[in-house]
Parts: sequence; C-alpha cells; structure tokens
Amino acid sequence: MKETQVGFSLIELMIVVAVLGVLAAFAVPVYQDYLIRTQVGRAVSELAVYRAPFESRLVDSETVTNNVLGYTVSDITTGSSGVDIGVANPDGSGHLEVTLGGNAYPVLSGLVVRYERSTNGDWQCLIDRSAVSGWKSSFAPASCTVI
Repeated sequence: MKETQVGFSLIELMIVVAVLGVLAAFAVPVYQDYLIRTQVGRAVSELAVYRAPFESRLVDSETVTNNVLGYTVSDITTGSSGVDIGVANPDGSGHLEVTLGGNAYPVLSGLVVRYERSTNGDWQCLIDRSAVSGWKSSFAPASCTVI
C-alpha cells in the first residue's frame, strides 16, 4: 500500500497568507473611512435633535441652556454639561455646536459640527474641518456644508 500525504505545502500556505494580506490592505482603509463617516453622521444627527427644543425656547423667549434643551453629552464629543451648546441671539438667529473628540476616531478630533439658525428660522448644517488633518470630502454628510 502506498501512503499519501495529507495537508498543505508551504507554498500553498504562503499564497493564502499573501492573498489575505492584499485583501487586508484594501479592506482596512475602507473600513476606517466608513467608521469616520458614521461618526460624523452620528454627531450631526445627535445635534439635530436639539433644534426642536431650541425653537420652542425662542418662541417662549427663554434662554437656551443645556438643561432646557435636554442635552446629553455624547461620548464622541468634547462637550460637558457645564458648557452650553446653544446660543440664541435677540434677532432670532442662533446656533447649536459641538466639537468632536472623546471616543471619536482620532482623525476627527477637533472637528466642529454646527447648526446655524437664520433670523427667518432656516437651519443650516456646517462642518468646520480647519482643526482636522486628513479630512476627505467623502466624510461629510450630503446635508452639511464643509467650511
């Protein structure tokens, strides 16, 4: 009887490792970009929640503080409950603003997400990337303007 060897040769194993390395070289940057886009979108949507309470405070001519907005500090921002995220001006304009940091992806540290309210009640999402290096235009949600 002839004995047959079972298993993989060294060359076959090296080919599998090389293929996995090539796949990882493409997959890791794509995943990182996805994670960054997700965190920017999360910050934008979390901040958008506070527009309605902001509006109601303007209608009632009340001050805009974190307590009246119901602000909860996000783990991806540098905010604190002691620093108000909203500013209401006497003419009806104002803004809501947070800065990314905390547990956000390191590339996003210092990114400012801001909703500005005009005097006629229109809201505009602005993203200030000036403090961020490595920013790509694909990171911004379509609803926001990058400055």
